[in-house]
Amino acid sequence: MSQRNCSKDGPTSSTNPEFTLDSCNYHSRATERVLRAGEQTQPNYLFCGLFGDPHLRTFQDHFQTCKVEGAWPLIDNNYLSVQVTNVPVVPGSSATATNKITIIFKSFQGCTDQKVYQAVSDDLPAAFVDGTTSGGDSESKTLRIIERVGGKHVEMHARYIGTIVIVRQLGNYLTLAVRMPEELAMAYEESQDLQLCVNGCPTSERIDEGGHLQLPAIVNKLYETSSVQAASMYTLESAIDKCLEKIQVKHIYFHSCVFDLLTTGDANFTAAAYSAWEDVEALHPRKERWQIFPNSGTCATHHALPAIVFSLFSLLLVFFLGFCVEKKNVKKYILL
Repeated sequence: MSQRNCSKDGPTSSTNPEFTLDSCNYHSRATERVLRAGEQTQPNYLFCGLFGDPHLRTFQDHFQTCKVEGAWPLIDNNYLSVQVTNVPVVPGSSATATNKITIIFKSFQGCTDQKVYQAVSDDLPAAFVDGTTSGGDSESKTLRIIERVGGKHVEMHARYIGTIVIVRQLGNYLTLAVRMPEELAMAYEESQDLQLCVNGCPTSERIDEGGHLQLPAIVNKLYETSSVQAASMYTLESAIDKCLEKIQVKHIYFHSCVFDLLTTGDANFTAAAYSAWEDVEALHPRKERWQIFPNSGTCATHHALPAIVFSLFSLLLVFFLGFCVEKKNVKKYILL
């Protein structure tokens, strides 16, 4: 028995259970590496989202509100490229929203050829630009598109790179959410460093305060004849009430909703903020980091709203030029 390398006590189990490697499944490849190295660590995943006016949540969970008019790369690594195009929402304003998204799943040997997906306002297809709905062979479907709601919500599942992309259309604009393994998200060349999901918006494009959008506890009511009032029929109170219909916790997605309603007057931005929050719950790998509260600088798990005192007039002045406010006509409203 010893000559045949057998045990006197009978069959024994292997240190590592039998494992079948699927080379076109990222989780399978990662698990194989763990077993081979005898490590217990699992791959780390990252989340990035863009929605609304627009608001960006980076891979590092930094929350920013930016102008970024025109075409900008969100992701550009060796496996995936995502580019968004933002257009002005209100004439004469620098407030923008996304009306076009282009996604390139780069070829992966033995798993899929390159596939390109493109969505524009009023056209959220359930297929790649070549008319197909999947990549790879017909059985494995290592890359596939799933239509959740016709013309409103599609998902792209790329098993070979462990990545999920969600694209939604709400009103005239688009939202995006991405979950991707960290080791792949960070695999890019130095020339590819302009990625909003990785490094955030350039300072010159930022309109938020300290990385987190802040709304006022005390605000000024602008002239009814001002360009702001013309753009939005919402007061602070009515915007808050509208957003509370969808989002009951006053985290940054709630505040983004209020901000967008006051800026644009478009109620579809309420649904955009709520859907963006749903995407966080569905894709973000760390539940303790889901919620971000204004002015906290970090993620939090409690539901308490910090006291925020900030002038809405000064915030909206970034967007709207050419109007003035007389102090004698200013009234104060308290954010409840």
